[in-house]
Amino acid sequence: MTGANGYETVIGLEVHAQLKTETKIFCGCRSAYGAEPNSLTCPTCLGLPGALPVLNQQAVVCAARAVLALDGTVNPESRFARKSYFYPDLPKGYQITQYEHPLAVGGEVRYPGRNGTRKSCRLTRIHLEEDAGKSIHPERGQLHTRLDFNRCGVPLIEIVSESDIRSPEDAYGYLLTLKQILQYADVCAGDMEKGQLRVDANVSVRVAGADATATRTEIKNLNSFKAVRRAIAFEVRRQIGVTESGGKVDRATLFWDESAQAAKIMRTKEQSPDYRYLAEPDLAPLVLSEEWIEEIRRQLPELPEVRAGRFVKQYGIGDHDAAVLTQSRGLADYFEAVVRDFPDGRTASNWIQTRLLGYLNDSRVEIENCPVTPDQMAGLLSAVRTGRISAATAVDVFRQMLTTGNDFQSIIEEQGLVLIEDESVIGRIIDEVLAGNPENVAAFKAGKSALLTFFVGQVMRNSGGQADPQVVRRILIEKLEAG
Repeated sequence: MTGANGYETVIGLEVHAQLKTETKIFCGCRSAYGAEPNSLTCPTCLGLPGALPVLNQQAVVCAARAVLALDGTVNPESRFARKSYFYPDLPKGYQITQYEHPLAVGGEVRYPGRNGTRKSCRLTRIHLEEDAGKSIHPERGQLHTRLDFNRCGVPLIEIVSESDIRSPEDAYGYLLTLKQILQYADVCAGDMEKGQLRVDANVSVRVAGADATATRTEIKNLNSFKAVRRAIAFEVRRQIGVTESGGKVDRATLFWDESAQAAKIMRTKEQSPDYRYLAEPDLAPLVLSEEWIEEIRRQLPELPEVRAGRFVKQYGIGDHDAAVLTQSRGLADYFEAVVRDFPDGRTASNWIQTRLLGYLNDSRVEIENCPVTPDQMAGLLSAVRTGRISAATAVDVFRQMLTTGNDFQSIIEEQGLVLIEDESVIGRIIDEVLAGNPENVAAFKAGKSALLTFFVGQVMRNSGGQADPQVVRRILIEKLEAG
């Protein structure tokens, strides 16, 4: 981010993503959220003497899928290490992670920038590690910090980016795209409220165009993408202020205080821990064959960027619409299921974006739990296309489908919403409208042809919106011109 004051922002992100496994990375305890505190533990994840770790194969599969989905290179051999530090919710006194020999190197995240542009951020490495427990600090009326060890040993990957990001907005876009790719690859649910994605941001500010690396600070454990954006913007302003006042930015670790909307210092460089990495003696090197890696690659689904491009070509929709429809794998699957039965991509896209997404967002319902199934939406749109119901009626029917869960067939039949196509019935309604508006009839015949719209509206109102508009218009013209 280069501002009027001539500074450039340099941002690198470290993302911890929880892998979708049934059990923890080194033991058989369930990896689950919301269980009774300390109910999902065993001697291994509690680090008790004599308990040995055994690597979870599914965690390796998930991690490899993530690497390949992000265009990284899976190393044929990687090794685990002990990262030693003391914290009350880390019972072993060290974390099993990877250091000098990570699971993967390289990779790239391509994310949307402003005005339809695409930006890119390179990845440095992706490695496997275990999570620590959770400290629940005192609230009002409480005296002690409580410890929940259920999260100890939950499998994580850490995704470390290069410092290619230049603004808080770009950091936000990068994270949204990263989360999308991980969800498509089915390796991480991405629910930040449950701690399934956590972000550390490294931020520095330098004079625009300078090659020298400026002193950076690290903002730890950001638990929402909006918080990431706000925290980075705050830290950029703070560092510029320190520099312009003649001060020196110290290397430090900070935390984001959401209530104060400020980043606050936890510790400076001089207080940073020495992690004393050493090879994990209880785990053999992780060796993966080229054949195994290629099999994982073949199992990957179509990823969002490729799928959006196909939607544009196959269904004739715009780039923006394709991006919206592929924002989640479930939504993209829903759209394609609709167009299988109703092969009009533009109409289906319009209805999903203008009618369905608003309901899902307001109701906080996931697309997988949508009360209107794809075949029901396709049937409703087909009913409009064939003239069985009007477009206006369909909107009301769709609203009822969402709120009641009833199918469109039963709604239109029970409420008598099928279009009236009988010309004798429509003719009688038209006669009543013309007889009740003699002055407008005379004005129409005198040349005010725009009154035709008025007459159509009156007929539709008197028919309860059920008259076929095309038939109404044709018969109206015939009667007005013949009279």
